[in-house]
Amino acid sequence: MARTGIARKDDDLSFSSDRASLPLQALVAEARAQQQNGIAERIVDAIDANRRKRSNASRVRGYAIPPELSDVLVELRPNRRLKDLVLPPDTSAEIQEFIDEYGDMGLLRSHGLEPRHKVLLVGPPGTGKTSLAEILSHELRLPFYVVRYDGLIASYLGETASRLRKLTDFVAGQSCVVFFDEFDTVGKERGDTQETGEIKRVVSSLLLQMDSIPANCVIVCATNHPELLDRAVWRRFELRVDVPLPRPQEISQWFHRLQKDYGNSIAFIEEKFVRTLNGLNFSDIEAFTLDVRRKVVLSRGKLAAHQALLEGLAKLRRKRSIQGETEDSRPSDHTDSPKRKRAQALKGEPKGSLPKGSLL
Repeated sequence: MARTGIARKDDDLSFSSDRASLPLQALVAEARAQQQNGIAERIVDAIDANRRKRSNASRVRGYAIPPELSDVLVELRPNRRLKDLVLPPDTSAEIQEFIDEYGDMGLLRSHGLEPRHKVLLVGPPGTGKTSLAEILSHELRLPFYVVRYDGLIASYLGETASRLRKLTDFVAGQSCVVFFDEFDTVGKERGDTQETGEIKRVVSSLLLQMDSIPANCVIVCATNHPELLDRAVWRRFELRVDVPLPRPQEISQWFHRLQKDYGNSIAFIEEKFVRTLNGLNFSDIEAFTLDVRRKVVLSRGKLAAHQALLEGLAKLRRKRSIQGETEDSRPSDHTDSPKRKRAQALKGEPKGSLPKGSLL
């Protein structure tokens, strides 16, 4: 269950059997008594991070990747948590519901039901789709495999489908999370006359393999171009999650994370922060805030947080001005191209319904 607030964190710590953290717990209590909640929360986060590090060390690793798949799959250790991302409430709720549902697999199966285990993440580049796949692995405590297309796609006739079959046979035999980034690479629309017969055979093979994968294996696919996906591939996904660009309210949440560390000395910059970063993706905003933190640390006390933040915002405004962007503009994902119109139509579909029009 997710923990919220410093009080809830202290409750968790008070019942901890971790003797090594007892001195830090005493510091938390003292900081709270002096109304220094920001310091208390940072100490609690440090204790949590240490526990997660030990937990990750004991995490069950996946099966050894066979030699014939060494160029197709790579196993990574997930580190991100759901609270590390700033997502729209609806998106966070969908992901949390999926995590809870998988955790109750035994209950579902006792009633003749299976949890959803095929997820499609749709959104512009840099919005956190890869991070969400990593988060699912971390929260479900499952091995995390990432598919490498340079090793999957072969030049010889039939070889790609053969490798895909070996891949699915391997992951289907264990509980794990398998991530296909840029899924439109292998899930392209078969009706596209510009595609070769080999790609169409790969898509047909992919459909068969997806149907055969059991619920213990979670398949997570991400795409920037849902309009390119084959109509039959699209319908295989039980959960389709829109991961949009951060809105002003999400950007404001990023600012509040900075403010938690630097206090009210930067409060007057919030409006300028939101206005300047509007239109950037999750990755760019995260990189910007990390850069501000680095500058403050490396200045060794010579540069105040508000100065580093103002300098960073000014530099970013100049850069965006040179690139022809305005503070209220969005990236080119809102063009009126036919493909983008189809993608927008998909986003407007009610949850749980099949896409309409040309995708049927």
